[in-house]
Amino acid sequence: MVQVFSGAPTISNTIGAVVIGWGISSLFFGMLCIQVWTYYQRYPNDNYSYKVLVFALWALEALHQAFIGHIAWFYVVQNFGNFLVFLEPPVWTLSAQTLVSSLVGTIVKICFGMRVWKFSRGNYLVTGLIISMALAQFATAIVYTHKAFHLHVDQADQIKTIGSAALSLGVVTDVFTAASLSYFLHQMRTGLKRSDTLINRLIIYSVNTGALTSVFSAAVLVSYNLMPSNIIYIALYFILSKLFANSCVGTLNTRRFVRGRGTDHEEATIPTFLMVASTIPAPPERAKRSPRQQRASITTSNSDKLPHYARGW
Repeated sequence: MVQVFSGAPTISNTIGAVVIGWGISSLFFGMLCIQVWTYYQRYPNDNYSYKVLVFALWALEALHQAFIGHIAWFYVVQNFGNFLVFLEPPVWTLSAQTLVSSLVGTIVKICFGMRVWKFSRGNYLVTGLIISMALAQFATAIVYTHKAFHLHVDQADQIKTIGSAALSLGVVTDVFTAASLSYFLHQMRTGLKRSDTLINRLIIYSVNTGALTSVFSAAVLVSYNLMPSNIIYIALYFILSKLFANSCVGTLNTRRFVRGRGTDHEEATIPTFLMVASTIPAPPERAKRSPRQQRASITTSNSDKLPHYARGW
């Protein structure tokens, strides 16, 4: 019996990984629920495209969390004490959650790609490359999911190549997106102190967001290649999609904080990919303000001196 399980999965790296992954993913799903509630409370006048996006991400993550719960129930409760279940084809939700998680990641990557399109003032080459890599990763995830349905847990190394390709594409896409945003934002510096401060905030936020998902994607990739015969990498993958969803909704929620000002009726609530390429004329009553009021207005609204394409997301 010892020889049969030599090098095979153990309770710690199978059942233990499922329980820990389920617990941490539940925590991040709770954070997402708070983010979604905050978004609808803070931006009730936001464009419907954003509202649909937020709801779609929440719905997909709710489905993903239900799949994870079923996985935990199947292996921890329904098959309690039956260690041989890990030498059989995996429960269907174990493979299905991979597809849902990849779909969430693809949606978020495309949304961030549209941010690059806006800040680059319509650079189709860079934006197209980001979207193409995101779709390519989703395509490889579909193939991986299809093949994983027919393999045992300890046979994951048989599809290591395509799994590694999907994870590698995810890491490269995240890094490239963050680097592109940083580059194009840097090109938008105006020389004004408050405007450049806003640009620096956007750069830091973009880099931090991309770094978090990239590091976690890399962790999944490394654990998958070093330990393909257990499901520790799957437990990490449970959490990855929650990070993507939280980063997207969090970006929407931090618009006021990053800009340091704002109301629900400002142009900041207009989807970045629908914003027109024209400046907003000054209100007629501005000319009637006293010199003191005009100086105060300039002091508190230097962020409006940014190019029109720098506003919004």
